[in-house]
Amino acid sequence: MIPATNANQNPKQNHLLDCLSAEVQERIFPFLELVPLTLGQALYESGDTLRYVYFPVDSIVSLLYVMESGQSAEISVVGNEGIVGVSLFMGGESTPSRGVVQSAGYAYRLMGQRLKDEFNRHGELLFVMLRYTQSLITQMAQTAVCNRHHTIDQQLCRWLLLSLDRLSGPELVMTQELIANMLGVRREGVTEAAGKLQKLGIIEYKRGRIKVLDRVQLTELACECYEVVKRESDRLLAYKPKTR
Repeated sequence: MIPATNANQNPKQNHLLDCLSAEVQERIFPFLELVPLTLGQALYESGDTLRYVYFPVDSIVSLLYVMESGQSAEISVVGNEGIVGVSLFMGGESTPSRGVVQSAGYAYRLMGQRLKDEFNRHGELLFVMLRYTQSLITQMAQTAVCNRHHTIDQQLCRWLLLSLDRLSGPELVMTQELIANMLGVRREGVTEAAGKLQKLGIIEYKRGRIKVLDRVQLTELACECYEVVKRESDRLLAYKPKTR
């Protein structure tokens, strides 16, 4: 299903693009292409050579690590705070992860070479992208710790909060099967955990839509991992250069 177009969408809805100075925006914005991202769509597969980077505005993309058996687990999520395709400007060109749309919406797509040209000026964009990459590494590391040491209930709370931080509203369009694939756990475990949250009045789950009704209580039930990732992201991504 293709998400409905919002006439008010613009690149500045993505926080990374918004924080760039007018000078850098003038060099990049003319080459941005608004593209729809549908639920479950793969932006790239493991080992692909990346040609584009994506700046989500109202969508979320999950980065998954896929095993030889076909099983997968989410290592990070990217929404309107970031960029999909960091390996392209970090010099790797490809990655062992898989990029899958977790929440449908739109993103601005940019040819990788355009981004690298600006990155190689060794100016403002380089500074912003490296700080974002550090925040992404923090999220990946904390996710690994969380998956090893915390319960499915806590993981689900963390996952819901991270997702909400990257959307403008309180609702996620997501099946329990897809959540299970993201977390790398059995669907029955997600069904049980989601059922507990619904009984407590924290979420409402109907026909593949999850609506958070009590974010305060959801935060209280989440493990420390959410706050660690949020605190580091807020610190690193608070950069706002002076307009030139």
